[in-house]
Amino acid sequence: MAEANTSLAAQLNRKCFCITLDRAALSAALAHEAGDPGFGDTFLASRPHLFSNVPVFLAASALDEMQATVGAIEATARLQGYRDAVLSWAPEIAQRDFGPVGAMMGYDFHLDDDGPKLIEVNTNAGGAFLNALLAQAQKACCSEVHRTSIDASYDEFATSVIAMFENEWRLQRGAGSPRRIAIVDDRPEEQYLYPEFVLARQLLVKHGIEATIGDASELAYEGGKLRLDGREIDLVYNRLVDFTLERRDHAALRAAYQDGAVVVTPNPHNHALLSSKRNLTLLSDPTALEAFGLSAKMRSRLAGVPLTTLVTPGNADAAWQSRKDTFFKPLSGHGGKAVYRGDKVTKGVWAEIARGGYVAQAFASPGQRMIEIDGAPTPRKMDVRLYTYNGRVLLPAARLYQGQTTNFRTPGGGFSPVLVI
Repeated sequence: MAEANTSLAAQLNRKCFCITLDRAALSAALAHEAGDPGFGDTFLASRPHLFSNVPVFLAASALDEMQATVGAIEATARLQGYRDAVLSWAPEIAQRDFGPVGAMMGYDFHLDDDGPKLIEVNTNAGGAFLNALLAQAQKACCSEVHRTSIDASYDEFATSVIAMFENEWRLQRGAGSPRRIAIVDDRPEEQYLYPEFVLARQLLVKHGIEATIGDASELAYEGGKLRLDGREIDLVYNRLVDFTLERRDHAALRAAYQDGAVVVTPNPHNHALLSSKRNLTLLSDPTALEAFGLSAKMRSRLAGVPLTTLVTPGNADAAWQSRKDTFFKPLSGHGGKAVYRGDKVTKGVWAEIARGGYVAQAFASPGQRMIEIDGAPTPRKMDVRLYTYNGRVLLPAARLYQGQTTNFRTPGGGFSPVLVI
């Protein structure tokens, strides 16, 4: 059955050109959740390639494999030997564990002929709130689509999100609930996914938690209290890509976090344990995993992590020779920035990579989804992201794109709902 479902999913991704997105319904849902009648239309008009019109089909067995990989990674992160290893290259701010395990993690997979391959682990993964609404704005257009399912409703997603933030609070504070949550980023209103911050704020408010959106540079820390616009903040939903809070304009948040004066999720400790790209050098090394005490069963679930090695001046020549089958990723990078496919690396770029600060990851080809552009079948690359909390999947979603990495600038591309066969 699993093989048949995998074959059907692949066939549908090649040959099903159904437009399942009801854009009017999506616009209405965005407006309703944001509490602003013009919100949906304005948002969609300004981001024409954020949402694809077509779904991605995924065999249930492939989703099970991805979930097993997530569980194995988070089990590994609880092993003392592994924790000691990854914290040895983490900065001082990441050493202390305040309790939170990290809100809204994102695990990104490519689907090649050998099954799902984990490409990256992300803290503060963007898009979950948008994808939860996108999944509800789909219409069936052929018999195959009728046989698929999207598991969670937006209300179920919302319930899980509230439980997530309350649990993050209790893991650090022991009891009770946060009274006021700040959704924090740099210049949030200028961020491409700013509308998602609005959805997150409204979801929290709807469930009785005061919430605000703020610029990290406008936080103030005095008298043991973190404040935004003069109001005390209990929990920060952290959307910054300054994962170690080292920038000068993040000093107030950094100090409050280090003093334990505010609950921050995800935080530098979460990033160090789960999301640092250098961690992939261990997660793809069965010998190291065995030495840490990870069971054979769990090690087998990490077989889908492509071999990843640290680039150093000492092994740079060998890495250059094998570069055509490799992706090079900066240790401190995010969002696909400064990521290079080995067969396209110039000598100038290589000189930078060879100095260090990069990992070399064995190439895992992305899946492919065929779409129609002006009536002509056109291929798009695809990846699948699992949004998770504490190892449990909150929502799967896909991204369709052209080029080296996802960019939300591809005609016919963007976020796509995952329909599970």
